[in-house]
Amino acid sequence: MRKSIFMYLFFFAVLFILFQYANEKSIFENQEKKINILTEKLEKSKSEIDSLSNIQIGGDYFKLQGNDNAMEYIERLGLDATKVEQMVSDKIYDQNGAPNGNPLIEYKGAKGNMRFNKLKFLNHRWIIADFSDGQNWGEMIIEYFFDENNELTLTPVSSLLYSSN
Repeated sequence: MRKSIFMYLFFFAVLFILFQYANEKSIFENQEKKINILTEKLEKSKSEIDSLSNIQIGGDYFKLQGNDNAMEYIERLGLDATKVEQMVSDKIYDQNGAPNGNPLIEYKGAKGNMRFNKLKFLNHRWIIADFSDGQNWGEMIIEYFFDENNELTLTPVSSLLYSSN
């Protein structure tokens, strides 16, 4: 009887070990699959980040702060590029409060006055700007210039109007 108990215990132990082995093997394989999937996602994300970084670098090409020649020109005038951007932006945005709309915008608004929403400095001379009245919107290029007395002059170069109609 004692032999049969040990034999049953031995078979039970062998079955238990086989069950544990099969169970652990399936868990290991599932974890390997998850690791491989996550590794692929990580590689894809890194690739997307690299491509977005390249796009960002290309987008910064037309930017006052990223243009060495434009920065050198501003410095030769004895000005700081950051302060120039702030000063020009303030002058443009301050004109948004004019009673008949911003005088730099040649279009009349259908739902109110045309106002500038966003500005982007392309270099030491030009700005691209977005404007709207809430219904119609447009874009324009503005030239800014500092004379020998560092007085700021703003000149609209070209503009276009998109209509919601």
